[in-house]
Amino acid sequence: MDTAFRLVLLLIMLVGLLGSLVPIFPGTVLIWVAALVYGLKVGFDPWWPFAVITLLMLASVVADNVVMSMSAAQRGAAWYSTLAAMGAALVGSFLWPPFGGLVLAVIVLLGIEFARHRDWRRAWEASKGYLLGCGWAALVRFGLALVMIGVWLVWAW
Repeated sequence: MDTAFRLVLLLIMLVGLLGSLVPIFPGTVLIWVAALVYGLKVGFDPWWPFAVITLLMLASVVADNVVMSMSAAQRGAAWYSTLAAMGAALVGSFLWPPFGGLVLAVIVLLGIEFARHRDWRRAWEASKGYLLGCGWAALVRFGLALVMIGVWLVWAW
């Protein structure tokens, strides 16, 4: 296999690794796509590296949402506030990348929680939980992205 091809894919994966630290940026999906391109080019023999990379990508997507939601819920946020914040994060990411999603999510969560409790402190506490969850989720995504790249390196080299 051409070394230049593998280096380009590795570069794409490193962009995905850095992107895994940015909320909403699909860093682990980008790494997965690069591994898919590699597999389509050279074949999926052995099959297990791509299977592991796929499972890790799926785990990162699920963990991302679960960690943020659980952290906000632990600080008092209602499930619908967290769901609205996730939707706002998606919209904000397209309107004002790269951090517009995070800002808009917190504003929406703060607004809904204030309307719910009529207490800024409780609303801010739930918003801090969401922000803390975003931080933990970024660390989880980054760790899973590192493992994905490591598995690919074993497969490709």
